[in-house]
Amino acid sequence: MSSTDTLTPSQTSTKAQVLDATTHANIHDKLARALGIKTAQVNAFVKLYDEGATVPFIARYRKEKTQNLDDAQLRALEKSLNYERDMATRRLKITELLSTQGNLTDELQTRIDNATSKLELEDIYLPYRPRRRSPAAKARAAGLDVAAQAVLTQEVTPTEALADYQVQSSITDDSGNEIEVDFSDIDKQLAGVQAIIVDEWTQALDLLDNLRSGFAKTASIVSAVASDEKREVGEKFKDYFEHSESLARLPNHRLLAMLRGRQENVLGLKIEGEDAPFIEKIISHFDVDAKAPAERREFLTEAASSLWKDKWRPHIEHRLLTEKRLTAEADAIDVFANNLQHLLMSAPAGRKVILGVDPGIRHGVKMAIVDAQGHVMLDSEDKPVVATVYPFAPDNKMDEAKAVIDKLLSTYSVDLVAIGNGTASRETDAMIKEILAANSELKAKAVIVNESGASVYSASELASDELASLDVSVRGAVSIARRLQDPLSELVKVDPKAIGVGQYQHDVNQNQLADSLDKVTQDSVNAVGVDVNTASPAILAHIAGLNRNVAQQIVTYRKEHGAFDSREALKNVPRLGVKTFEQAAGFLRVHNGSNPLDATGVHPESYALVDGLLAQTGKALPEIIGNDGVLNSIDTTTLAANDDNVSVKAILEELAKPARDPRPEFKTANFRDDVNSIKDLSEGMTLEGVVTNVTAFGCFIDVGVHQDGLVHISQMANDFVADPMNRVKPGDIVSVRVISIDEKRGRIGFSMKPEAEKPVRSAAKTTTTSTGNDEKASRPRSNRSNNSHPAADKRPSKPRGNRQDKDNASNNRSKAPRADKAEAPSKMGTLGALLKEAGVTKTKK
Repeated sequence: MSSTDTLTPSQTSTKAQVLDATTHANIHDKLARALGIKTAQVNAFVKLYDEGATVPFIARYRKEKTQNLDDAQLRALEKSLNYERDMATRRLKITELLSTQGNLTDELQTRIDNATSKLELEDIYLPYRPRRRSPAAKARAAGLDVAAQAVLTQEVTPTEALADYQVQSSITDDSGNEIEVDFSDIDKQLAGVQAIIVDEWTQALDLLDNLRSGFAKTASIVSAVASDEKREVGEKFKDYFEHSESLARLPNHRLLAMLRGRQENVLGLKIEGEDAPFIEKIISHFDVDAKAPAERREFLTEAASSLWKDKWRPHIEHRLLTEKRLTAEADAIDVFANNLQHLLMSAPAGRKVILGVDPGIRHGVKMAIVDAQGHVMLDSEDKPVVATVYPFAPDNKMDEAKAVIDKLLSTYSVDLVAIGNGTASRETDAMIKEILAANSELKAKAVIVNESGASVYSASELASDELASLDVSVRGAVSIARRLQDPLSELVKVDPKAIGVGQYQHDVNQNQLADSLDKVTQDSVNAVGVDVNTASPAILAHIAGLNRNVAQQIVTYRKEHGAFDSREALKNVPRLGVKTFEQAAGFLRVHNGSNPLDATGVHPESYALVDGLLAQTGKALPEIIGNDGVLNSIDTTTLAANDDNVSVKAILEELAKPARDPRPEFKTANFRDDVNSIKDLSEGMTLEGVVTNVTAFGCFIDVGVHQDGLVHISQMANDFVADPMNRVKPGDIVSVRVISIDEKRGRIGFSMKPEAEKPVRSAAKTTTTSTGNDEKASRPRSNRSNNSHPAADKRPSKPRGNRQDKDNASNNRSKAPRADKAEAPSKMGTLGALLKEAGVTKTKK
C-alpha cells in the first residue's frame, strides 16, 4: 500500500472478488512455485493483505502466520499477486468477449489459460477485436465474404469468384450505421477479397508464434541520426548515429539510450530482418503452392506477402521492442530501488551537534547549526544560529570567515561539521580543517556529505513549514547537517528522483517507478522505526498504515497537546482508527513515556504476553529490558504467542535489544588533503572514496575531486562480476586506484583490483568519442542540480553536474559482434578502451 493512500483493503481485493475459488487457488499455487515457498504461506499472506495489512506489518508482526517470510519475499509476493490478479481478470474478460462473438474454441481457451503475460493475452484477442472500419470489415459489410471463401476453398480464379457479385447501393456495418465504401470496380473488389483472406489468416496463432520466435532470433535494431541538423545538438548520442546490433542480445541500458535519443528527435530507430523466409512459411502453412489455377495461387501468394509485411511483421516488431523495453524499464527501476534503499539505510551520525555547511563561491558559504534533536539552534536572543561567509573569490574574506566559523564551533560545542559536496566543497573542507588544526580546543570533525536534492527540499512546502524563519538559501545547510545526523529522516523529505541514484529514471514508467520507490522508502522507515514525538510528517507518512493526512494529524495533535506519553495516546488523534493503530503502533516509538515497552519494537498487542514474562522473573520491566541474563533464564515453555502475534522468541529478542537500529555503524571516508581536484590526481594513486551510485556497468566513486570516477565492471575484481550490486552498495567506503585521467573532459577511471594488477596506461589523450546520454566515465557534479536532461551537464558555470540520471553508459558487454573489434586495444584499461568496451562515449563539457 502506498504511504500516500488511505488505509483501505488492498486495491486488488476488488478484482479478487470477481475471481472464483479455483482461480484463486491456481494463482496461489503458481506464486508458490515461482517464489519457492509453500502455498500455505501464500494463502496466509493473501488473507492478511486483502484485509488491509501492510507488508512491513506482516513481515514484523505476523511472522507466525506466514512462516517467517521476510519483507523482500513479501514484496515479491505482493507484486506477483497483483500482476496475476490483473491477468486473471483480463482472461475472464477476453473469454467473455470471444464467447459472446461465438469465436471461443477449446484451442483459444487453452491459449488464454496458458498465456504468461498481458502482451500475450492481447495478442490472442487481437484477431477478434472488432474493427468496424478496417478494410476487411468494410469488405464483409459490402458482401465480399462469399467471393473470399470461394477463392479459399474452390479452384476458381479471383475474377471468377466475383462473377456474381452485385455492388450494393448502401452499405451498413454490424451496428446498422451506414459506411462509405467504394467497391464499384474489379480492382477494389479484389482488394476487398484479399483483405478478408488476410484477416482470416491472422487467426493462425500457432503460425504467428513460430514466425515471431524465428524473427526474434535474427532481427537487428538499427539506429541512425534523424538528420544532419541533429548531429551537433545530439552529439551525446553519437555512438548511435550509425549503429546496428542483434535485438535479442541488446543490453537494457543501450535500448534505453536509443529510446531516449528517439524521444529527443535525434535518432531514428528501425528493426531490420528478412522477409522472404517468413513469407515462405506462411505460403507453406496455408498450402498456397498447391492451389490452382495459377491466378488463384498468385493471388493467395500476394495475400501471404501482405499478411507478413502489412500485418504480422509490424505487430511482431512492436511486440518484441515492447517486451525489451518493459524488461529494460523494470531493470532500471530495480537499480534505482536498490540504490535508494542503501542510501536511505546509510549509517546515521546520531545525536550530535552539527554545523551544516552549504559551500558556494559568489553567493558565499551558508551555515547553520542543528542540535542533537535536529532542531536549528537558537542564540541568546532566540535567533537561529546561521551565518554566511565569503572566503573565496571575488570577496576573498578568508580571515573573517575563519573567525566566524571558529566562534560558531567554540560557542556551540559542535561535534561534527557536515560539508555539502557541491561547488567549492573541497576548498571549504580545507578551510574548516585549517580552523580545527589551529584551535586544539575544538573537538569537531569535518565530513563531506552528499547534498543531491538539498535545493529541492529548500524550496519545498515542507521546508517552508519546518524552517519558516530561515531564508531559502540557508535551509540547504540545515538539510545537509540533518543528512549527516540521520540520513533516513532527512532524505524522505525529498522526491527520490532528486536524490541522485537513478538510471534512466525519466524514461521508465513513472507510476511503476513511484510505486517501487515508495515501497522501498516504506520498508526502510519501518525497519528503523521513528520517534513519534520528534518525527516530521514526511517520515511519519511512510509508517505502515499511515498516510499524509494522518501523519499531519499526528504532528498537529502533538503541537496542540504536547508530547505523546504513550502509544495508547495515539488513539486520540483524529482519523487514526483501530486498524491504522494496529498497523502503525509497533513502528512508532515513545521514549521516556509511561510504559518502557512503548520505546521498543514490541507491539502493544503483545504487552500482555510480556506481563506474563515479568511475572515469572518477579522483576520490573526496566530491569529486564536489555538484560540478557534475566531474559535467557525465562522458561518460555509455559508461554505461547496467540494465533496472530509473533513468537515469544521474537519478543525476547526485541527486549534484549530494544529498538535496535539495523543501519551500519557510522564512519566516513578519509579524503586525501592533497587531492582536491582532478589536477591533483596521477595514475597509480590509491585513494579512499565513497560509492555514490551503482549501475549495471559498474559503480561511481566520489574521492573528493568534484567528479565521480567510474569503476567499470571489468575493473571491480579479478574474478567475473555478474552484477556490481552484489559487490558494492551506495555509501560503501572503498579503496580505488587511478588508472586513467582525462582532465579535458573531466573523466576519471578507477580500478578496485588489487595492487598486484599490472598498471594500466593513461587515456588522457584518447580520442574515443562519446555517447550518449548522461552517463559519464567521470561525472561532474553541479551544485545540487537535478536536471536529468543530458544538456544540463554542459553548463560550465556548474562544475559539479547532476548525479540524478546516470544515463548512458553501458551496461554489460554485448555479445553481439562489434564492427570495431579489430581496432580495439588488446589490453583493456585506458579510459577510452573501458568506455568502448562498455559502449559508452561522452559529451564534451
